[in-house]
Amino acid sequence: MHTARRLAAIALPAVLALTACGGQTPQESGSDQPPAEGFPVTVTDARGEVEFDTAPQRIVSLSPSTTEMLFAIGAGDQVVAADEHSNHPEEAPDTALSGFTPSVEAISEYDPDLVILARDAESAVEQLETVEIPVLLMPAAETLDDTYAQMEMLGDATGHADAAEEAAAGVRSEIESIVAETEDELGDTELSYYHELDTGMYTVTSQTFVGQVYALFGLRNIADEAGDTAGGYPQLSAEFVVEQNPDLIFLSYPGGRDNVDAVAERPAFDQISAVRNDRVTELDPDVASRWGPRVVDFAQKVSDVAVAAAQEEG
Repeated sequence: MHTARRLAAIALPAVLALTACGGQTPQESGSDQPPAEGFPVTVTDARGEVEFDTAPQRIVSLSPSTTEMLFAIGAGDQVVAADEHSNHPEEAPDTALSGFTPSVEAISEYDPDLVILARDAESAVEQLETVEIPVLLMPAAETLDDTYAQMEMLGDATGHADAAEEAAAGVRSEIESIVAETEDELGDTELSYYHELDTGMYTVTSQTFVGQVYALFGLRNIADEAGDTAGGYPQLSAEFVVEQNPDLIFLSYPGGRDNVDAVAERPAFDQISAVRNDRVTELDPDVASRWGPRVVDFAQKVSDVAVAAAQEEG
């Protein structure tokens, strides 16, 4: 008997979600814990209200950010499968399930009483509900407050409301502490940056979740000056980046040090302040693209780079 019921549907705008990589081996069983107290409970996902009669015990998470949240709030034992890109934490179930093009047949093999999908996979919701598999549809977070709210919502839905509230408060507190310390270190130093998503020079504006993390530290995003910001993810030209002359460059895609060296070798990039001063930074693409609890790690990395640059200029 399934534990969730869809109560109402609402339409929300689609949001771009970025992900990274993982592996592939099916898991066998979920948590043996009894249903948590506090049920029934109603939560609101991207389509409307969903009522849970009991806490789901066999969750399939098809979004890396959601998987990380579930483990952070203490619901990891209830996760029996996660998508191929859910590679954190290490104990996350390692499968070949796709979060972009979910297979109802493959998902059904795990006998889930809840499937959590990213907004990109909304087309699969009706198929899953047709075979009576309850679904939560999670949009990409647009702000840090969205991250905290999603953690708390998942806590309510899984029977870990108190732990989720504590986890969200912890992430908020750590972010606020990093920002306060960084402000003291930066003082009046003004820095500009360019965040590169791939070698095609796609980037993010300050209107995206990623861009808003940088904005916490008062960094100026050169992409905001682009003529066409393409919904927050414009493709810049090499000439534009050179002209904007960012103080910092962050690379958010696989490749490591080779990517840093390749940027320095681009025509005219040796004129850019970030390249001249060895301030091209490689980011963990998973950490820098997910809106789960590891946003703290992303914020700390940005802070460290900005503070180091400010100290050099001071």
